[in-house]
Amino acid sequence: AASDVYKRQELQLLYSDENFSVPSNVYIIGMMNTADRGLAMLDYALRRRFSFFTMKPGFNTMGFQAYQNSLKNDAFDKLISCVKQLNSKIEEDVSLGEGFCIGHSYFCGQTECSDEWLHAIVDYDILPMLSEYWFDDTGKLQRWENILHGVFQ
Repeated sequence: AASDVYKRQELQLLYSDENFSVPSNVYIIGMMNTADRGLAMLDYALRRRFSFFTMKPGFNTMGFQAYQNSLKNDAFDKLISCVKQLNSKIEEDVSLGEGFCIGHSYFCGQTECSDEWLHAIVDYDILPMLSEYWFDDTGKLQRWENILHGVFQ
């Protein structure tokens, strides 16, 4: 039977007499950011051994859009629109690509939206990342800093 392929295999734990196994109905999911270039050799090793699924930022999902609508905040809406445009530019950048896009998770987990929270995302999450991406193109970095800060004008 097909289920025999995934038979439970027990292993003895290193520092105890106990055996360990992963139940057949449990899946182990590992996540890896393709932007982490220093992991290239590990990436190749993992790709040879496991299945991969690409996850893109979820700004256009029904769940995120419902969340965005629940916040009812113009600055949030403008910033999300701006980040979507930024992601298009990141995807088009030959030295970056879609693996470097800004994810939606920076903007999740709040029941109320404040300008202070949005400023913190821009100043302490997005802009430092962009300064790494475009360390050799200060003009592009400055332009996007102005665009992102312009949301709050």
